Amino acid sequence: MVDGQSVKYAVDLVMCIDGTGSMGHLIEEVKSAALKFYEQLEAKMKEKSKKIDQLRARVIVFRDYWADPADQVMQCSEFFDLRSQSSDFANFVSPIKADGGGDEPENGLEAVGLALKSKWEKGDFSKQRYVVVVYTDASAHRLDKSPKPSHYPNDIPKSFDDLTDYWHDIPTSAKRLLLFAPDADPWTMMSSWENTIHYVSEAGNGLEELEIDQILEAISGSI
Repeated sequence: MVDGQSVKYAVDLVMCIDGTGSMGHLIEEVKSAALKFYEQLEAKMKEKSKKIDQLRARVIVFRDYWADPADQVMQCSEFFDLRSQSSDFANFVSPIKADGGGDEPENGLEAVGLALKSKWEKGDFSKQRYVVVVYTDASAHRLDKSPKPSHYPNDIPKSFDDLTDYWHDIPTSAKRLLLFAPDADPWTMMSSWENTIHYVSEAGNGLEELEIDQILEAISGSI
């Protein structure tokens, strides 16, 4: 099939990364792969006879609103087109340091809420995929935990049920959720969501058993 007849395929990828101290290994893996991320994922897709016309990536680094300063708890990028903005993507990821968080749990659910409200691609593409990937070795605070610190944002779902509604609002054919997270709530509850795969990690171990190739394989297999 010639290019003009091929299906136009757009993928939006949002990576929610636990940025607390125990996650140093994974963050360094992601940072080292940032400049090559597009090429690596494209190669994986070709192995599966799939072609992406547009691949955009967004990063949300989360820590703990109850333990960390306001400017470090939730670091969010816009979407980067990885074909033309790979260096900008790398420039956002490179300064990230594994630090803070105190004891678990962390604010992973807030990060997922922000991810699900991303400005997804709505352009003229035949097929679209909205992929959210969560990397954490910790459980998460309840969304209804109170009292909340003064720097807690207002645009966050108020409960797990509200967060679930966010997920249901995204078209089923487009959405994919990959959880690299412990066998603990709320991740075990979230694993029952449609189009969700839970890769169980060892709590408190920084996901050290997880290599970047496995992440790429999981992403490419979900698209």
